[in-house]
Amino acid sequence: MMQSPANSGFTLIELSIVLVIIGLIIGGVLVGQDLVRAAEVRATISQIEKYNTAARTFYGKFGYFPGDLNGLVANQFGFTARGNYAGEGDGNGIIEGILSTSSGSNNGNAAFTGECGMFWVDLSSAAGGHLIDGSFTAATPTTIPSANVVGTNIGAYFPTAKLGRGNSVYVWSGGWGSGYTPNPNNNSNEGNYFGISVITNSAFGSGYDGIPNSYADIPVAEAYAIDKKMDDGFPQSGRVTAMYVDFSVPGQTGVAWAAGSGNFGANSGLPSYGPTTTATPASSTTCYDNANSTAAMAYSMSVSSGANPNCALSFQFQ
Repeated sequence: MMQSPANSGFTLIELSIVLVIIGLIIGGVLVGQDLVRAAEVRATISQIEKYNTAARTFYGKFGYFPGDLNGLVANQFGFTARGNYAGEGDGNGIIEGILSTSSGSNNGNAAFTGECGMFWVDLSSAAGGHLIDGSFTAATPTTIPSANVVGTNIGAYFPTAKLGRGNSVYVWSGGWGSGYTPNPNNNSNEGNYFGISVITNSAFGSGYDGIPNSYADIPVAEAYAIDKKMDDGFPQSGRVTAMYVDFSVPGQTGVAWAAGSGNFGANSGLPSYGPTTTATPASSTTCYDNANSTAAMAYSMSVSSGANPNCALSFQFQ
């Protein structure tokens, strides 16, 4: 009598090997993601340091920051001609844009126009010594573009951030009209900044010509890593802060804290943009939260290990 063949199947050893292989694949993917994030952090730090160095080199050679050159020096060395009003090349050390070509229209958030726009033109020009890559000839110190700048045209005004995700690097400052005075209670947040956020358009025609509409899209973990490596690791103090330029939030006047959940703080607009004091709880939409204290804010690393793209950053000039 013939016997039926034994049931075939995987042995425990074979199953163990398969599970080990699956584990190695998953581990490799996770390690790969960590390596990519680390590379983005390093590239961003290097990019900001490069721009800081270029600005310092330019200052050492010409006696003014890029964009802030006065008309006499600009003409002497062959730069684009400057204008006659504040924010068009006034040499005051504060890099400002303009809302219109007129007196008292200088605005430190108008990143597309005036000295803010010319910052990149000067650094990339032959007269400036080609200190950075790219060409940003769309900007002029005395002209407001006649229409919104959107899409790929944004790249004619600003360098692309090494973080990717559509982020750009721009310059903004604490300058605010002819009556601007520094905030004595918030010295760490005065002066000139590099900002990183995703610019959607230039807000031309809104009454705040040249102030970008933008949003935060840096993963929390990367923002925290950048801040920790370059500064103190806290979003509201030091020279690296979770601030960015944006006019799209109702009630804001240009500068916003990347707190998330619509909570940008009572003092986020110019001329006083002090740290948020409202206790923001950690969530999937926050860049930073109250760390269980109304006074101590920290990056929201407790949510999804900081993977959510909720942050934007500003870097004070060095």
